[in-house]
Amino acid sequence: MIRAALILLLLSIAPLSAQTTDQPQSTIAVEDSATQDAAIAVRIRDILGELEGFDGVTVSVSSGIVTLRGTTVDATTATRLNDLVGRIEGVVAIENNVTETTDVVARLNPAVERFQARIAQGIALLPLVAVALAVFALVLLIGVLLARLRYPWDRIAPNAFIANIYRQIVRMVFFVSGLVIALDILGATALLGTILGAAGIVGLAIGFAVRDTVENFIASIMLSIRQPFRPNDIVEIEGDVGRVIRLTSRATILLSFDGNHIRIPNATVFKSRIVNFSTNHERRFDFEIGVASDAELASVRHLAETAVSDLPFVLQEPAPMTWIERIGDGAVFLTVTGWIDQRETSLVRAKGEALRLVKASVEAAGIEVPDTTYRIQMIGGAPVGPVAPSATPAPVEKPIPAPVPAMDVEDTSEAALDKLVEAERNDPEAPDLLTDDAPKE
Repeated sequence: MIRAALILLLLSIAPLSAQTTDQPQSTIAVEDSATQDAAIAVRIRDILGELEGFDGVTVSVSSGIVTLRGTTVDATTATRLNDLVGRIEGVVAIENNVTETTDVVARLNPAVERFQARIAQGIALLPLVAVALAVFALVLLIGVLLARLRYPWDRIAPNAFIANIYRQIVRMVFFVSGLVIALDILGATALLGTILGAAGIVGLAIGFAVRDTVENFIASIMLSIRQPFRPNDIVEIEGDVGRVIRLTSRATILLSFDGNHIRIPNATVFKSRIVNFSTNHERRFDFEIGVASDAELASVRHLAETAVSDLPFVLQEPAPMTWIERIGDGAVFLTVTGWIDQRETSLVRAKGEALRLVKASVEAAGIEVPDTTYRIQMIGGAPVGPVAPSATPAPVEKPIPAPVPAMDVEDTSEAALDKLVEAERNDPEAPDLLTDDAPKE
């Protein structure tokens, strides 16, 4: 059974090997001619003599069967013999016994010859390469000089940042144009597709690696085109409040009211909610004041609104307002509001001064402003014997404070911050993308 299986396996393999052998498919003649065999051998030797790599191959022909012996530099060269010999008329079959040589010198000689040929070809192309390089340098120089011009880039761009982007695009266009012209002179324009493909793959990989940087760069372009704030504006971004110092290509710099620098990435600024307190010159302040629960609340409201309205730094339009906010422990709380021109008045000082004078007006009208703070006081220990009832102390009347005129609320602290911001903005080594001419959202 085993022998029969092996015979069947060999029979199934034999046709496959016969089909894969590269042999001539021409009709075999009936007559055997020694003269034809000799002519076939001479013809094959003449052909191999004109080709490189077949010096070590010998040819013999008998009854139309060509036998090849010897060595070649590589296996590919030996395989080519079947295609070459099979095209000769009268060849019946091919016995290719050619092997790959193991001689180191024979294997290295073709490589050395190819290297020498390429050096000679390169030397011959040196004048053409020089012309191509000169044309490339000339085109690139024109692009660089054109990009350095202030006009028209500074005129058509909304700010210096966008103008620099235009200049970079011009340089890149002229660089690619010079490269295409130089390769065309050298007859190697096909190489450009390979270069651009490799550059695209490298650019894609770099883009994924520096995704945050690219996002900040794009956000910088959008913020510089449609500026949501101006230099020295008071803004709130992601909970940070301060004056705007500058907008760079990567971040927005704020100066907080306590003098600290706050650096926020432009991608965060672009996606965040921005509160600009400087867009409107008028700004509202508000505070709470508590009065006794038995007070006449309508009178308290009138007193508070009158006190705020009489302040010289408070605007009459929009008018001050007061409303009952909530009922707390031991007091009723009212919210008092007023408007100021923040170009001339400090918000925090105006709020503090208004609170002081409203409290003085309420107390001058005999309305108690209670202290809602709980105090626990532990004095001594528990008494041993019976405790005699103590007389209730007589209430002590507090003197009613006299009204005090409003104090100066000039914006001196914020003026000092303005000087710090101006000093920061005048730093020549710190570029700024904010301009007063750009459209503002």
